Amino acid sequence: MATKVGKRYRSEKQMVPAEPVSISQAVRLVKQFNHTKFDQTVELTVQLGIDPKQADQNVRGSLSLPHGIGKLKRVIAFCEENKVQSALDAGAIEAGGDELVAKIQKGWTDFDVAIATPAMMRSVSRLGRILGPAGKMPSPKSGTVTENVADAVKEFAAGKVSFRNDDGGNVHVPVGKLSFDEDKLQENIEAFLAYLQSIKPAASKGAYIKKATLSATMSPSIQLNLR
Repeated sequence: MATKVGKRYRSEKQMVPAEPVSISQAVRLVKQFNHTKFDQTVELTVQLGIDPKQADQNVRGSLSLPHGIGKLKRVIAFCEENKVQSALDAGAIEAGGDELVAKIQKGWTDFDVAIATPAMMRSVSRLGRILGPAGKMPSPKSGTVTENVADAVKEFAAGKVSFRNDDGGNVHVPVGKLSFDEDKLQENIEAFLAYLQSIKPAASKGAYIKKATLSATMSPSIQLNLR
């Protein structure tokens, strides 16, 4: 089976243009790589002209894409007792205060996004070593620390994209599924790139978006021409 996949991948790799292509061309080509029985995720990878070692150049944020990403997320909420029920009604799989913190300290991490109220962050900060490396630590910049817990839960459960650059200065985000119409994938990509440009750190000099590629879960990547 591994050999089969390898042969197919090599064949698809030969279909990838040597030069960057437009977003619409890249989307059309990626959709031709739909050979699996499951609906592959389409991912955008952007190389940024930032120094990730400098705190004032790090990039993170969250965005609800025009057409979603085709996946419901498991969201938990760290909140006061009077907000627990509204968080659960909004779609949180777990909601609570110190008891939820304790549950995660014991090893439970079966969720995708964590929301927290500002008041709860003192307790949640004890989970930094667990949630930080997994990219699940609540943060005001990503929209996951807020008083409006119910609204945040709804948005992230519906597939709101939360991201931050990695140690190499790259950002990786899902922008939909291969089953999406071409125009919807293109609009999602364009919306994300526009948002990414809008949060360019003031300390970042020179070219900000240096390179962007599009790929599906099991496909080669295609470089985008963003000029």
